[in-house]
Amino acid sequence: MSDAPVFFGLEAGGTKCVCLVARGADAILAQAALPTTNPAQTIGAARAFFTEASAWVRPAGCGIASFGPIQLDTEAADFGHIANTPKPGWSGADMRQVFAGFDAPLALETDVNGAALAEWIWGAGRGLRSFAYATIGTGIGAGVLRDGRALRGAWHFELGHLRPRRAQGDDFAGTCPFHGDCLEGLASGPAIQARWGVPLSALADDHPAHAMQAEYLGQLCAALAFAHAPERIVLGGGVMQVPGLLERTASAAHALIGGYASWPAALDSSGFVQRPLLGDRAGPLGAIALAMRAAG
Repeated sequence: MSDAPVFFGLEAGGTKCVCLVARGADAILAQAALPTTNPAQTIGAARAFFTEASAWVRPAGCGIASFGPIQLDTEAADFGHIANTPKPGWSGADMRQVFAGFDAPLALETDVNGAALAEWIWGAGRGLRSFAYATIGTGIGAGVLRDGRALRGAWHFELGHLRPRRAQGDDFAGTCPFHGDCLEGLASGPAIQARWGVPLSALADDHPAHAMQAEYLGQLCAALAFAHAPERIVLGGGVMQVPGLLERTASAAHALIGGYASWPAALDSSGFVQRPLLGDRAGPLGAIALAMRAAG
């Protein structure tokens, strides 16, 4: 194993960034968690971590799985730059600067697509041809893989900014600075805090917040099902760690799909909506998976 290639990976999230030096999912050589503050501090701290690591090991590939929106077109002049984002101060930040000057190939993806790739290789997506992953935390994002490749069009998917059907009696304005009451503005971690004054985990199990949250996330799952027909949907992120939320969401999704047609067969089992098997390692390991792909 000591002769196996080493990879550098950065998961850049809205709250924290995780830096990994690894040979694979079960061979982590070094890691660090850094707060996501402003671009200069955060990118500088991540670069310092990897510069120090490069003094004792040479990476075969580097990977970045970043919050967005982010330019993924390698032919674009702003490839690797954060676009207009709700995160203050980050619009225009060049994520590639973390590995600038490193003599190694670089792959860059959204954080949710990175996590999806990790789960497809090592976790809940293994053996599946079509697979969706959504994260519910500081923001809401979703990615879809087909045969292990992330789908996108002119831009990467931004399903967190769909406008859902409002839950009965919900008049909360929403927190998204662009759309107000999109899914992210109504059901992300910061939206829950703004709406109720505390995280979802702090509210009693019979508090109406739980049913409302499940209804909105059920709509996200139903949208993924109708738009992409994945064999499985995995829901990760900090909000999904609240006990009972996954089960409530799966039930809401099943009801919203309403028995339409005869697919997916997994809807009739407990397997259609699942937790990430990698847990909170899915995101960081996604960056390593991208680095492995970059190395070929």
